[in-house]
Amino acid sequence: MQCEAKFDFITRKHHCRRCGKCFCDRCCSQKVPLRRMCFVDPVRQCAECALVSLREAEFYDKQLKVLLSGATFLVTFGNSEKPETMVCRLSNNQRCLILDGHSHCEIEIAHISTVQILTEGFAPGEKDIHTYTSLLGSQLASAGGSARAAGMCLQYTVPGSEGPAQLKLMAREDANTSKRPAATWLVAMHKATKLLYESRDQ
Repeated sequence: MQCEAKFDFITRKHHCRRCGKCFCDRCCSQKVPLRRMCFVDPVRQCAECALVSLREAEFYDKQLKVLLSGATFLVTFGNSEKPETMVCRLSNNQRCLILDGHSHCEIEIAHISTVQILTEGFAPGEKDIHTYTSLLGSQLASAGGSARAAGMCLQYTVPGSEGPAQLKLMAREDANTSKRPAATWLVAMHKATKLLYESRDQ
């Protein structure tokens, strides 16, 4: 039991649909959609789970569309010195990052071990790096305010190969394109990573 209430015929037990723990009506009164478990209509959840589910609902409504649409980046694989212009997007089944340009690459989300979001804008020429180990998330205070996402570094494993592979994506800007779609995609990726961290034990 996760509630201090004494349950009887009047005070009933309620199960949080997300964590499955027992609560009284007051502790488990919020009803929120839970799409990751295929509950489209609002279902009863405890206060802690309801907060995570609300953030997930916002992600599904806003950021997921951005990740599926993709954005254009300058992509550098491993130690290569020559970046390639590629469109990076999340696959429709949400299991892979797909990179398309002159070449094609698919990286399974489950094989990504480290994500670094690169931001810029604190001061001229200054950059800040936020690291996620095993997609376990941290704060990206710069997602709003004066800083903006400028790039991302990934470390991932390739089945059958020794050691991790890595790639770097940097927002591309020239006369025909703007960095804004890429920065928006990177912020959405950050939120996805943070959600994975928050929900990993649920």
